[in-house]
Amino acid sequence: MKRLTLICIALTISASLILTFTPCSLAAELSNDDCVKCHTQPPADIAANGGAHKTEVTCMECQEGHPPTVRDNVPACSSCHSGKAHYELQNCLSCHNNPHTPLILHLAKDITGPCLTCHQEQGVLLQENKSFHSSMACTACHQEHAKIPPCVSCHEPHSETMVQADCSQCHQAHKPLAVVYNDSTPSESCGSCHDEALSQLNASKTKHQALLCAACHKDTHKMVPSCQSCHDVPHSAGMMKKFPTCGECHNTAHDLNL
Repeated sequence: MKRLTLICIALTISASLILTFTPCSLAAELSNDDCVKCHTQPPADIAANGGAHKTEVTCMECQEGHPPTVRDNVPACSSCHSGKAHYELQNCLSCHNNPHTPLILHLAKDITGPCLTCHQEQGVLLQENKSFHSSMACTACHQEHAKIPPCVSCHEPHSETMVQADCSQCHQAHKPLAVVYNDSTPSESCGSCHDEALSQLNASKTKHQALLCAACHKDTHKMVPSCQSCHDVPHSAGMMKKFPTCGECHNTAHDLNL
């Protein structure tokens, strides 16, 4: 009788345990709101600097499951990003080291190839207009993505009065030796290199003294105009034949001999 009673009690306890623990075997349903309960920093990063990762994709659309059920749940960048040369690069996290802030890049100082997959025009300019800049890595100058450093951080200004804004009037960083300027370029900018010519011109008592350098040396650096381009043929045919070079009598345009 006692043995029968013990068997009945055991069956009752076993049935109770089955009823109690059966619901725990069902899979839990997670939502994006659950992620922040454990992972506080990634949602904060995305909210501040997520770019398209903030507006175009959710946590659960990106993360492929959750440990321990899925151990390797971080997808490859190429699973979403494809169709461009830049997306074919390896080791995305070497620059985009936080996928939750994808547009905040950390660049090494010797990168060129990856940059040119997006900035092709600048690469062409550097190769077609050879200068010392052509031999440099992009990140030697652009140490932060999308940041253009001032020229004067590397180059001494031509004169003490020159500032960064003056550099871009004549020089482009990706073809620095192709000097281009407009007719209103101050003569002081030219004189910072061509000081003797400007000094002579400023001391001149002729109408040339009032002209800007760029009024005669138009558009192209080192271009020297002919006197006839402004003065036509100022003397008789006989005199022009005898003295075909104006400087034989008039010296230079910056220091005219009258």
